[in-house]
Amino acid sequence: MADIVIDHVVKEFGSFQALQDVSLVANDGEFVALLGPSGCGKTTLLRIIAGLETQSAGRVVIGGRDVSGLTPRKRGLAMVFQNYAVFPHMTVFENVAFGLRMQKAPADDVKRKVERAAALLHIDGFLERYPAKLSGGQRQRVAVARALAVEPAVLLMDEPLSNLDALLRLEMRTELKAVLREAGTTTIYVTHDQTEAMGLADRIAVMYGGKIEQIGSPLEIYATPATRFVGGFIGSPPMNFIKVRCENGSARIGEMALPCPVAGSEMEIGLRGEDASLAADRSGIPFDVRVVEPMGSHLLLTGAIDGQLARIVTPPTAKVTAGERVGLHVDPSRLTWIDGRTGRAVSRG
Repeated sequence: MADIVIDHVVKEFGSFQALQDVSLVANDGEFVALLGPSGCGKTTLLRIIAGLETQSAGRVVIGGRDVSGLTPRKRGLAMVFQNYAVFPHMTVFENVAFGLRMQKAPADDVKRKVERAAALLHIDGFLERYPAKLSGGQRQRVAVARALAVEPAVLLMDEPLSNLDALLRLEMRTELKAVLREAGTTTIYVTHDQTEAMGLADRIAVMYGGKIEQIGSPLEIYATPATRFVGGFIGSPPMNFIKVRCENGSARIGEMALPCPVAGSEMEIGLRGEDASLAADRSGIPFDVRVVEPMGSHLLLTGAIDGQLARIVTPPTAKVTAGERVGLHVDPSRLTWIDGRTGRAVSRG
């Protein structure tokens, strides 16, 4: 297999800079997700890696070879797109074999590799069918099997599950993770869905405005976001941000005083909804409950802390009603401190 090095890549469309000095390394056999909202540059970056777009500056290195000037065909990679892109006039076998046929692989190799890829994706019973007789999930499996059959050094995936319904997405996500782990292919996966990125990736690169805001494991990014954007984008509900004033070395929220990492600054405290617990005696941080939403596994409480919107997650058995003021206990070590001017996280010390 191969590692991927994205080295100070810039992409300009006229006066608009879609990618701003982006650098990233995907190690051999690693699964890296590019996560971010629409327009953040993640698909542009993927297309540059594939050779479908040309960068304005920087380079792309795959397996130690600078491929910046090579065509997609010569880069030793395969792609799976959002649409299924299967050929309706070909059987599943011929669809999966398409890339191998283009490589003029021997017939025995074609048969062996197609059958192996089909078995991995659980479509080996459909090899003689045509795509019209397959479900959406089965067609997407065909597209993934076709990509894996050529045994690429690198697999690029652009929102491959977004056209599937929620249940199929969950099923495909589980299967895809198992398949790619077995195949050992270096994978870069573009998605706007944080659940997909968190569930699939070894590491996540969170993108915003043509830049990478943070790179890390799913748990690192969730627990210690580097910026306000990352904290607000990752998590359901997203991280709460409460503006506070640091004076005399501490910030006060209700009855709770917290030591400030930076003196004399306008700060924001990032609080995950599940990191707050209800206080039996209503002590701690006052929280004015406005809406109570039963979500099955938990209650989602929407309300205000110091007049600022916040969402808190509680056990489904909690006795809380809309219009009530409750107290919250939080673990200071679980809080994220954000510089109000820069939007970047500040070290807790």
